[in-house]
Amino acid sequence: MSRIANNPVTIPSGVDVNIAGSLITVKGSKGELSHDVHPLVKVEQEDGALKTKANNDSKSANALSGTTRALLQNLITGVSDGFERKLEIVGVGYRAAVSGKVLNLSLGFSHPVDFAIPEGITIETPSQTEVVIKGADKQQVGQVAANIRAYRPPEPYKGKGVRYSDERIIRKEAKKA
Repeated sequence: MSRIANNPVTIPSGVDVNIAGSLITVKGSKGELSHDVHPLVKVEQEDGALKTKANNDSKSANALSGTTRALLQNLITGVSDGFERKLEIVGVGYRAAVSGKVLNLSLGFSHPVDFAIPEGITIETPSQTEVVIKGADKQQVGQVAANIRAYRPPEPYKGKGVRYSDERIIRKEAKKA
């Protein structure tokens, strides 16, 4: 049995969990998320906690039970606290600004880059070189951050580009004459 699947997922107050067959819907202050559980995994709600179990002793069912438990934990954390990812923009003249549902990026190209903010995501720019992405769905927050970073990934010589706030860029030495 997966050791991760053995730990129950506690449901905090203010979070409503509804299990209808294989579809689990979680509602909280930050929104509503749902997850379709794989047929090899069974989810039960007992004493204010969710418990995952594999339906058989196969290796894939064991692995999926642990994965399902982690996904359910992310759903509950997302609707109660939410997730956020911070990006830093490094470079002379590189800046970001939010106007309505569009993130405007100046990244050294001959044209400005306009990124349409998807539904369920909020983007803030505390300063011109910082971007904070917030949302209830962990996967969507990470994907939006990766899409913004992909416009201008940090380069190894000067470190210019869009990077995660906790990312460490390994710098290269310039060519010798």
